Amino acid sequence: MAPLLIVLLLALLLFGAGFALKALWIAAVVVLAFWLLGFLMRSTGAGGGRARWYRW
Repeated sequence: MAPLLIVLLLALLLFGAGFALKALWIAAVVVLAFWLLGFLMRSTGAGGGRARWYRW
C-alpha cells in the first residue's frame, strides 16, 4: 500500500510542477512581448534622440 501511495504522490507532484512550469513559460513570453513593444515604440526625447522608455 505504501509504494502505491508514494507513486501516486510522485505523479501528482510531477503533474503540478509541469503545469506550474508551463504557466511560468507563458507568463515569460507575455512579459517579453510587452518589453519588446515598449522598446520598439518608445518616444523621441527633447534632443531628438530616443528617450528611455522605463522610469528607473
